Amino acid sequence: MTEQVPPKQGSNTVGMLGRAYSLLGFQIVDGVVGAGFPQKPSHSAVFAQIRPEGNRLTELAKGAGMTPQAMGELVDELEELGYVTREPDPTDRRAKLITLTKRGQECIQAGMSTIQGIESRIDEILGTRGHAQLRSLLRKVLDAELPAEVRTPRR
Repeated sequence: MTEQVPPKQGSNTVGMLGRAYSLLGFQIVDGVVGAGFPQKPSHSAVFAQIRPEGNRLTELAKGAGMTPQAMGELVDELEELGYVTREPDPTDRRAKLITLTKRGQECIQAGMSTIQGIESRIDEILGTRGHAQLRSLLRKVLDAELPAEVRTPRR
């Protein structure tokens, strides 16, 4: 009987994508913080999806796959840092829109500049053609709808 050796951490596709996601996320936060915009990695749940016209808290929570309470805590932190405000929603007086302040817009711009730098580094590592191929393959995976039984294994 042969002994089963578990794969090295990150040697499967899902593990490597997870490691890449974490690494890139921390690099973006480091770049933004280095540009003078203090924040935590969890704040990207807001910055990655907030629209110029603003979003309701429930929309942000749903988009990030988190509870409104958890999203509310992130928004509170970002409001204290001066990146967002809560404004009345013109379409529903009972609701509030989370909108970016000028400082929040500058923070997002710092993030975009950092991402451009990371994209350039990926070009250096893979070459322009390899980078385009990586993007194409990732787009294909992201656009595919995985069957429920693959996403949620039966017990």
